Amino acid sequence: MTAGHRPGRSTESVDNYLKAILALSEPHGGRVMSKALAERLGVAPASVTNMLQKLAAAPAPLVEYERHRGVLLSPAGRRRALEIVRHHRLIETFLYEVLDYPLEELHEEAERLEHFISERFEARIAAKLGHPRTDPHGHSIPTLEGEMPHRSSLLLAEVTPPPAGSASCVYVVDSVSDRDATALRNLEANGITPGARLRLLPGERFLVSLAEPATGDASAQPISLTREDAQEIWIRPLSA
Repeated sequence: MTAGHRPGRSTESVDNYLKAILALSEPHGGRVMSKALAERLGVAPASVTNMLQKLAAAPAPLVEYERHRGVLLSPAGRRRALEIVRHHRLIETFLYEVLDYPLEELHEEAERLEHFISERFEARIAAKLGHPRTDPHGHSIPTLEGEMPHRSSLLLAEVTPPPAGSASCVYVVDSVSDRDATALRNLEANGITPGARLRLLPGERFLVSLAEPATGDASAQPISLTREDAQEIWIRPLSA
């Protein structure tokens, strides 16, 4: 990772733009349109255009931007985005494992701290935690060298349930979104956390049950998820 910096409000804003572009470009790696960026950051489209033009025109450009074609992170921009993501996810893990923060409070707290920790502090946190590969939400933690480990998972909202009358399918919860504290709290209350096994029940979308790890047997009570819930959950086949 690069040497630590002491950001002001402007640098925090830049970091947030870079993180958002990184998140929206994964996993396809393509260009991100200004409208999608404005929606994610909750800012006016004109503000997004101004910021992207500024980042693209810097002496060491952090993005590649073309009006009406969207934006890509430059190599320098990607390194910086991954550094902030690493800070964020290490902080979340520290808050959860050492300070006993509830799962739904981690994201907001880490958002405030991620810009300000030094590289020495980052290294101490990583060593204290045993150099974790994932955070409490199941998200990969970028490596010290600035690489994001690849993981193959599916968005539950996009998985077709087995046909009625057929056998159910068992998946492992790979990760859950950390952006909506209320949704996260509801998922946790139903036992849907990273590592949990979900049985997709036949014939109806978003109807699942928890499966016992040893036997794969379903719990007695099915859980009916909303489409919004299913948009927060990434899963992988049990055999993967």
